[in-house]
Amino acid sequence: MTQHRRKLAVFDFDSTLAQGETIDELAAAFGVKDQVSVITNRAMNGELDFFEALTYRVSLLKGMDYATAVEVCANLQPMKGAAELISQLKAAGYYVAVLSGGFTLATGHFKDVLGYQYHASNILHQVNGKLDGDLGGPMMFSNSKETNILDLQNLLQIGRENTLVCGDGANDLAMFKHADIRIAVGRRGVLDKHATAVVPDSDLTKVAGLIGL
Repeated sequence: MTQHRRKLAVFDFDSTLAQGETIDELAAAFGVKDQVSVITNRAMNGELDFFEALTYRVSLLKGMDYATAVEVCANLQPMKGAAELISQLKAAGYYVAVLSGGFTLATGHFKDVLGYQYHASNILHQVNGKLDGDLGGPMMFSNSKETNILDLQNLLQIGRENTLVCGDGANDLAMFKHADIRIAVGRRGVLDKHATAVVPDSDLTKVAGLIGL
């Protein structure tokens, strides 16, 4: 993190670099997907407070085997073109980071798989090998991505004119404000009017052409 880079690319993780939402996949494995996914959709559309929606959904995972959670996160499917896009960005001088309101079990695993250089997300707490329904970390609030992208820009001495962001949900608006290149992916549409480019089919192989790589 001490090496200064010419440009910064910041990605959301769930439904951006990975297919689907990690918490929904965890809920499916624990038998509570119907309860969780409806809240996820409303939160990503900006209809619910992010912190309250996140903590409530995690509370529904109380009692889940931690080993199962690890396995679910490791078996998430990357979005089409994710690794290729990250490789292209790095070759073009971008420092590639992930800021996620999800979990380190997923973003940490996929750091090496997809090749990004930094990630910040939340930690699922566990006691005696079971999730205890609680979490902690730097990405729990609606403004967390804004705080963290500003920290990255300050640390790397990179301005918004050399920053690219890519996301799909309402909580990504917080970092869209601080980048001149703003890519909205997926069909939610909540980011479209704030984006400089939209990839409705989430095919990340298209992003390089959109930004001139």
